Amino acid sequence: MRTKLFIIHQVEGFQEEIDQAAHIIREGGLVAIPTETVYGLGADALNEDAVRRIYEAKGRPSNNPLIIHVPSADWLEDYCRDVPEVAYRLAEQFWPGPLTMILQAKDVVPKRTTGGLDTVAVRCPSHPVALAIIRAAGVPVAAPSANTSGRPSCTTAQHVIEDMAGKIEGIVDGGDCAVGVESTIIDLTCEPPQLLRPGGMPLEDIQAVIGTVRINGAVTSEPAPGEVPRAPGMAYRHYAPKAPVTVVVGEPERSARFIQANVGRYSGVICFDEFAERYPEQVVQSLGSVEDKAEQARRVFDALRAFDSTQVQEIYAQCPDSDGLGLAVGNRLKKAAGFHVVEVR
Repeated sequence: MRTKLFIIHQVEGFQEEIDQAAHIIREGGLVAIPTETVYGLGADALNEDAVRRIYEAKGRPSNNPLIIHVPSADWLEDYCRDVPEVAYRLAEQFWPGPLTMILQAKDVVPKRTTGGLDTVAVRCPSHPVALAIIRAAGVPVAAPSANTSGRPSCTTAQHVIEDMAGKIEGIVDGGDCAVGVESTIIDLTCEPPQLLRPGGMPLEDIQAVIGTVRINGAVTSEPAPGEVPRAPGMAYRHYAPKAPVTVVVGEPERSARFIQANVGRYSGVICFDEFAERYPEQVVQSLGSVEDKAEQARRVFDALRAFDSTQVQEIYAQCPDSDGLGLAVGNRLKKAAGFHVVEVR
């Protein structure tokens, strides 16, 4: 299959290209689209054949639910039932943006899209090109991360080309993703609401609006064998480079010393800027400063992907604390490591 590349870094002046990408989606094709979080593999969420092709292109387990992307909260009533008032409060505060809400699904949403569940994950992305394509398509767009299942997510169009060229009809190059980690997922079908995946919207910001949010165990540890995933990213090893990863948790100076004492000639290191010079013989990918978690979020997938083009046989990664975006960055690193974590005190 020939994959067409659309370069659309802004909406103004590119309506013809936006309409072409939307037409592919409307006709049952697959188009990778940029969002503020990561690139998404877009298809008509109501078209079961198109959704099936998402799973095939990614090699994704069919019981792993997809997020449907809509252009505004006005669309919620079309695809969700018994929408609680708290959903509209969150949408008013954070949409468009990196927040996904789990709600009860209407029958119009295929079970193939929801992973067989009676609930559906919904979000409104803030990337103007993504919003324009969704509006032009006129359908909710299922758009899981546009990577091969299990690999680090795509934050650039080049990443998507590496994983999806020849498998899908189109790729929209909308520039590098501003957030760099996927959306935060909150389940609003339970009381209190539950965090199923930390992401680009800090948990503290959500709690400031709706109060108590319980953290699902899959956020911080490996899920139980056979557990049915209620949202994307819950039950499977994700984000993994080819080399095995060990995540080192603890005060940054101590975690840096631990890595320094354990690395070998063919080790790779993911670390904060402040410690990068300590590993002169290793391949090093920097996350940014210890204090800059927004930058860490933007860099984490690039760092994980970068080792696949090297001779690195193992990777050690410093982990930020769990405040703010650190919870999401740490979650991605631990998932990449299959929760192989060392705590240093």
